[in-house]
Amino acid sequence: MIICAGRNEIFPFAHPIGVGLIESTINLTRMCLFDKPDFLLFVGSAGSYGNHKIFDIIESKRASNIELAFLTQSAYTPLDNVLESENKFARNDTIVNSSNYISTNEKLCKEFLDYGVGIENMEFFSILSVAKEFEIPVAGIFVITNHTNETAHEDFIKNHKEAMDKLTKYLVDKNIIK
Repeated sequence: MIICAGRNEIFPFAHPIGVGLIESTINLTRMCLFDKPDFLLFVGSAGSYGNHKIFDIIESKRASNIELAFLTQSAYTPLDNVLESENKFARNDTIVNSSNYISTNEKLCKEFLDYGVGIENMEFFSILSVAKEFEIPVAGIFVITNHTNETAHEDFIKNHKEAMDKLTKYLVDKNIIK
């Protein structure tokens, strides 16, 4: 099953599950309870912490939930905040960080790279969490729409349409969709 966030990020070939960690968890859990899929492929946009360029396509099966407060040593968590799917769908080691907030502090965000975290997407950590609970193979394919800096939102808006077109073309070229 191919899934996406929803709202302004909808594809005709994907089931929207909601934006952010909470909506996506609730809706994906509901879907899995009533009709458990054999696999999950999440498609959507992401922001780059610095190593990826606008319109790069990133495949991943690893996600984290690391807040900026962790980087400034002003918070900690007792939770397991990095997950990896046991599958052969994705071939990239990029960790996708998820938060309900879009990062805009470019200098601080560069520190994510020290932990192997390369991009951010609001939903992917919750998707891996649900998939792990239901023992469903999962992967994500992301297109970079912006860098995590002070113009993140404006760049996302400016690049979104072209990014979604490039992501769709990538999925067609890889024979993931027709």
